[in-house]
Amino acid sequence: MIKFWQIYGSALHIGQDACAALVLTGKLSMFISIRLDREGRMGFEEKALLQKGYTTMTTDNKSASSPATPLGMDRLSENPYAIFARWFDEAKAAEINDPDAMALASVDEAGMPSVRMVLLKEWSEEGFVFYTNYESRKSAELLATGKAAFVMHWKSLRRQVRAVGPVEQIPAAQSDAYYNSRPYGSRIGAWASIQSRPLETRQELADRVVELEATYPEAPPRPPHWGGFIIRPDEIELWADGEFRLHDRFRFTRNDAGYWQSDRLYP
Repeated sequence: MIKFWQIYGSALHIGQDACAALVLTGKLSMFISIRLDREGRMGFEEKALLQKGYTTMTTDNKSASSPATPLGMDRLSENPYAIFARWFDEAKAAEINDPDAMALASVDEAGMPSVRMVLLKEWSEEGFVFYTNYESRKSAELLATGKAAFVMHWKSLRRQVRAVGPVEQIPAAQSDAYYNSRPYGSRIGAWASIQSRPLETRQELADRVVELEATYPEAPPRPPHWGGFIIRPDEIELWADGEFRLHDRFRFTRNDAGYWQSDRLYP
């Protein structure tokens, strides 16, 4: 086994620490058999995960990467925001693009849902903040119902975070601060886009940009129709991939005293 490791490890340039981790977690024999089937090659993503301290779990019909220390307890007493902080930091290091992307769901007054991707720009134990056009379809639905849900999925880590709760606009001063931190082109874009309205041609949008650049050659102010929302979750769910689809799921809800309590859910 050690002789094979030396040849295989050298070919893949895997450091000794990564291989030692595989031995300690009992994954080496499984790792060897799977890689032999793939002619001894390992993908970039899998190499990166090994170097970052993750193990590779494999079944007959799928390959999945899971945290080296999965959510194994039946109750989690930790604040869900503390776990989110660690996961988000790891996602920033592991995801190729947009670790802050989240699928935001809203519902209209007739109960018809809609969903779209937005970017998480700020977060704290007060909630999760994103920015958008206040005259868009999403904003109209959020303002009408005061409710929202989102999910963040980090494919490279095989984890998800889901949250549900009331949503509201953030203070204007907070929106101003974020808007003024954006690149000039993005600030002009917030003025140029009449979001969710029909657009006859792409050139029409380009023309609006040119006009607005002439109006605001520098330091454009924040449009009154653009700003942030904050989702204040009543419920947060953490999901971690498990072998044979036996995933770890924990749902956190606030009790009457305002403290978070967790329940393990069937996958």
